[in-house]
Amino acid sequence: MVVGCSRQEEPSLLNILWIMADDLGPDLGCYGTSEVYTPNIDRLASEGVRYTNLFTVAAVSSVSRSAMITGMYPISINCHQHRTQFKSDLPDSIKPITEYFREIGYYVSNGSANDRNRFGKTDYNFIHSVDSLYDGPDWSGRKKGQPFFAQIQISYPHRPFIHDKEHPVNPEKVVIPPFYPDHPITRKDWALYLETVQAVDYQVGEILDRLEKEGLLDNTVIFFFGDQGQPHVRSKQFMYDEGTHTPLIIRWPNKFMSNTVCDDLVSNIDLSAQALRIGGIAIPPYMHGRPFIGRSVKKREYIFSMRDRRDETVDRIRSMRSERYRYIRNLYPELPYTQPNAYKKFNYPVLTLMQLMHKRGELTKVQDAFMADTRPVEELYDIKADPFELVNLASDPLYKERKEQMSKILDDWLSKYDTATYPENEQEIEYAKRLMNKDFERWMKNRGLPVGISDEDFLQWWMNKLELSN
Repeated sequence: MVVGCSRQEEPSLLNILWIMADDLGPDLGCYGTSEVYTPNIDRLASEGVRYTNLFTVAAVSSVSRSAMITGMYPISINCHQHRTQFKSDLPDSIKPITEYFREIGYYVSNGSANDRNRFGKTDYNFIHSVDSLYDGPDWSGRKKGQPFFAQIQISYPHRPFIHDKEHPVNPEKVVIPPFYPDHPITRKDWALYLETVQAVDYQVGEILDRLEKEGLLDNTVIFFFGDQGQPHVRSKQFMYDEGTHTPLIIRWPNKFMSNTVCDDLVSNIDLSAQALRIGGIAIPPYMHGRPFIGRSVKKREYIFSMRDRRDETVDRIRSMRSERYRYIRNLYPELPYTQPNAYKKFNYPVLTLMQLMHKRGELTKVQDAFMADTRPVEELYDIKADPFELVNLASDPLYKERKEQMSKILDDWLSKYDTATYPENEQEIEYAKRLMNKDFERWMKNRGLPVGISDEDFLQWWMNKLELSN
């Protein structure tokens, strides 16, 4: 049952822990995915608040993480391009939230779930050093009695996927979205994704066991979420729900508000503001994120998301999501969705499958739309009626008023927040292209494959790799 999301404030100086998974959609047992085995995350949800509508400002790690650690929209702080070579400092007066925690005596850490002595992922798109941002990789380095703001980074379910021998997922039972072909490769790839989600669950269990063993569960607020949505062809890097929707579970000490569901819209830039509020820290007036827990908070009507260059792929998409509708504006409509991208070509077997089926005319109309040579300038979807975002209503006269309203709101938002420079420095783009070409050559060489392999031969390699028969 869905209940209210308000609560009374807890005393300050609670420990705060962010458990962040890499590329995680809401594909968990507690979110209704029956094929996946996630008992530890399901337990966390039963002991806390499960949020159904957390959306990220970007569908790629460096941009999303830059936003979360600052509470700022990436296009306002020059952090919107993915993994830039020529990074700049954050604008004057804007600080990572770790500094605010340090100022009031918190120990701040960021570690890897695989090794508590190693720093976790910090691919922020601004000049920084890990040592300047964090006191150490693990809260065990703090002084006795010192509160901590800690992050633990789980590298799964980021590709490459791994096999869960204890709880294998049957490819025949997974639910394939209709915008992908129902093919043995798609099914096996999806099953492996869910098995890799199960690896996330295993590590969450280890973290919860450690907190309990160290007597920290009753004075630690635990946030569990992903840095973006699913690592699939139409998901990661794109502005649909599959790319920007990720789970959020918050467990309060003593299981306060346990087994609660909240449907409020939450942006991942709000996580920083909420963490500061829990620590008793005043929210900086410049911050775009805002607290979302409490009787007096103003609920969001819209979530805004963005895409710019991702690796070597130059793009610019802006999106807004209400409770029911998503509006997307493609600023390069003359370009295809599936521009060349070495990372995706190498790692995503369904991409090659769809490219080959497109050439053969074997995709359905719904599937082929994503393989088109151009894009519509605008996209509008009724999520309630069309949860897979298949029917573009932007040119439907019945939705003209809705589209114009959302377009105007997006324009106003962009005029206020989009201070980035376009086009991007050509040197940055060329550097990304050279880097990705070099990486692709290295990756293919390690597989014993030629760079210029045909789609037919590459798909056969994937068939063999995934142990599928022709």
